[in-house]
Amino acid sequence: MKNNRRNFIRSLSMAGIGVAGANALVSCKNESSSTALGTEVAATTKDYGKQTFNMSGYAAPALETVRIGFVGLGMRGPGAVGRIRLIEGVEIMALCDLIPEKVEKAKKLLEDTTHTPDMYSGSEEAWKEMCDRDDIDLIYIATPWALHTPMAVYAMEAGKHVAVEVPAAKTIDECWQLVETSEKTKKHCMMLENCCYDFFELLTLNMARQGFFGEIIHGEGAYIHDLVGLNFNKKDGYENMWRLKENASRNGSLYPTHGLGPICQIMDINRGDNMDYLTSLSSNDFSMHQKAVELAKDDPFFQEYTDDTFRGNMNTTLVKTKKGKSIMIQHDVSSPRPYSRIHLVSGSKGIARKWPEPSRVATGHSWFSEEEMKALEEQYTPKIVKKVGEMAKKVGGHGGMDFIMDWRLIDCLRNGLPLDQDVYDAALWSAIAPLSEQSVANRAQSIDIPDFTRGSWKKNAPVDISLEKGATTGVNMSVLG
Repeated sequence: MKNNRRNFIRSLSMAGIGVAGANALVSCKNESSSTALGTEVAATTKDYGKQTFNMSGYAAPALETVRIGFVGLGMRGPGAVGRIRLIEGVEIMALCDLIPEKVEKAKKLLEDTTHTPDMYSGSEEAWKEMCDRDDIDLIYIATPWALHTPMAVYAMEAGKHVAVEVPAAKTIDECWQLVETSEKTKKHCMMLENCCYDFFELLTLNMARQGFFGEIIHGEGAYIHDLVGLNFNKKDGYENMWRLKENASRNGSLYPTHGLGPICQIMDINRGDNMDYLTSLSSNDFSMHQKAVELAKDDPFFQEYTDDTFRGNMNTTLVKTKKGKSIMIQHDVSSPRPYSRIHLVSGSKGIARKWPEPSRVATGHSWFSEEEMKALEEQYTPKIVKKVGEMAKKVGGHGGMDFIMDWRLIDCLRNGLPLDQDVYDAALWSAIAPLSEQSVANRAQSIDIPDFTRGSWKKNAPVDISLEKGATTGVNMSVLG
């Protein structure tokens, strides 16, 4: 069964690479790298024509009860099941994973609830059977990266809304597949970028909406998280070591969306401004190859990772927007550094920075005091946090942001409201990874960024977190005991 899963994921990954290569007009060799990583990187320049339907601001018909099917019950999936079981107006219809034991384990989370899901497992096609049902409204995808786009596209074509873990796509062609399928089917495709719902990120978004920072000039985000131990953990790490394989075969900003998403919302990217081009540079690798060599002494499995093929430790990507603003994104999952997403917002009147903690705000040469920060929070904490923030902290999920994200998604679907994150966000934020790979392979050459909105960014409205509409969905905290 594990061999089948490995082959299935590998075949999908290669299929994605093949599609990108077939449509590529430009390919370039990584001449600057001292490793043997990624011999060629293709840049897709296919003309995708005009937008057929604008999903930004689109309100799908309201659903009194949101019927959900989950696929992928490894690391992220069970947590989502545990959170969504608490949200009223939801019916968990199905649970799916290739490994039966994972489905059984997830179902136990629902024993003291009214949810009685069907279980799908043991087959590489089981998730399709679940998607083909006519009594499911939303497919919640928490599988390895290579499966995200194939599953999301299939689910939308089967008439389902989609919530998909990050990144939503691995190639530019996959990004366009998501956009065109969502527009064609008029089904939502939300990337589950939970960091947009963290407390300080929501606070600074509301502050930006209220003009506190003035004109936003520059933003910074990152994913700096030491994952070396987890990536090399065969027992308790990622299924089939898929994340290790990603880091061994790709060189760029592989996981940009956690730091990028909140900055994009604050800067109205896809909704008043858009990305123009990027440049990306990676350091060499100074730790993962060494780790593989050490482990290979006792475990032949890691021998294939001793050829010095890992991505660099630190990647820095710079983006210029259509309106002349700048964004910096960093990615490092292999250095012994404290966790950080940076989250820096710099405007003509003020600045905010989350890491290193404590979070800080300034309008001059010195940071606000603790008392001044408390006053800011009282004034600018958005309504969504006031409504479900304390419950979210009790439920958990990265401090509560996962729950706020899930609650907001369900509330929007139940009230027929546009989603905070649409398919254009999923495509654009995900596209940074393959585009950065191309830039790294070309000595940090600037690379044009596709406009997945095909011009509609000029008229799309900014994200609205005012809760003037909706906010009717309850939460059953008694399930927690």
